Amino acid sequence: MFESEFDALLLDSIDEALSSLGESIKRTTYFHLEQSFDIRKDEIPHRIGTFAHALENIFGVGGDLIETTILKKLYEKVGQIFTPNSPGKTTFLQYITAAERVFEERNGIAEISALIQCRKPIQCGGEQ
Repeated sequence: MFESEFDALLLDSIDEALSSLGESIKRTTYFHLEQSFDIRKDEIPHRIGTFAHALENIFGVGGDLIETTILKKLYEKVGQIFTPNSPGKTTFLQYITAAERVFEERNGIAEISALIQCRKPIQCGGEQ
């Protein structure tokens, strides 16, 4: 599976957050994700909702703390400080999507994507 730069940052953040619980917990969590939830490590960036659900099932309310640790590490990697909203207002996926948007803007990826998607010159500010 193709891994983007942002996906690599996200997976590193997940690794670091799980490692903070201990190496054996990290390995056991990845094993449980694959065996019980059919999520391989490399699939996590594309299955965030399922991953978050799995963390909740594996760790109970502790899953929220792990998500927060992941987000703090991820936001640090994209040059931001993670500041959570009131509980329940923003989902784990929404926070990750926001971090990805910041990463793309800082790396000029958003502008390139917009240009690639543009097909009619008049819509993109070009001449007819």
